[in-house]
Amino acid sequence: MTDRTGHSGMPAYVNAMLPPRTLHGKTAIVTGGGTGLGKAMALEFARLGANVAIAGRRPDVLAAAELELGAFGGGTMTHQTDVRSVEAVDAMVSSTRERFGAIDILVNNAAGNFVVPSIDLSPGGWRAVIDIVLNGTWFCSQRVAKEMIAAGTGGAMLNIGATYAVDGNPYTVHSAAAKAGVLAMSQTLAVEWAAHKIRVNVLAPGPIAETGAVAQLFGDEEKARFVVDNVPLKRLGERQEVANLAAYLVSDYAAYVTGAFFVIDGARRLGKGAFKP
Repeated sequence: MTDRTGHSGMPAYVNAMLPPRTLHGKTAIVTGGGTGLGKAMALEFARLGANVAIAGRRPDVLAAAELELGAFGGGTMTHQTDVRSVEAVDAMVSSTRERFGAIDILVNNAAGNFVVPSIDLSPGGWRAVIDIVLNGTWFCSQRVAKEMIAAGTGGAMLNIGATYAVDGNPYTVHSAAAKAGVLAMSQTLAVEWAAHKIRVNVLAPGPIAETGAVAQLFGDEEKARFVVDNVPLKRLGERQEVANLAAYLVSDYAAYVTGAFFVIDGARRLGKGAFKP
């Protein structure tokens, strides 16, 4: 059985958005790139011809992901990096530039989250999520922007957000606050760094299958069923769908797109509180 893309058993949206080699000659850094959405985006960038550097905290996971990236024939690098550390971020960016000569794309995907009643959230838990999501995004963005400005060629930054950055979300106050900060930061930098030809956008995924976020937030069968029932499209998203949109946003096809907030959630956010027949 084949679908309209001609790939047996593959959904029609897989690899259907951009032609091969769209990112040929570009260099991308993807934080949290060893698993989940980060890995899916890194693989799609590599398929489209980019050199890809992935960062994370687990060397075994990074090594396994690098083997998959290498199958596309482009340049690959891994960095064991804690984005909460300015020194670690500086080393990651410097070594990527030294290896590939320039940095054209940054995806700030590294994140942390867990479910907890706000009244019970510890100071350490609050700081950990704020440090990874908000501070880590800022440290990476500022450091990469300096490289892009020095090179004079601009670039594209994509920050992975969340719909609850706008709407809030009970039991994840730390993550909601951090993601709201990332959204405000991104919109601010889109204006300020436009003079340097640096574009900054936010991509907010809804519940996506086979990701740490879904496992952490909707891990048991009852919660997962509840989530799907409240998605108008009646399914979870796929990692490749997010990767396709990400590839568009960091490519030259989106050269006039900056300061934008893209939601990919099957209309889940819009369907809240809708009357049911």
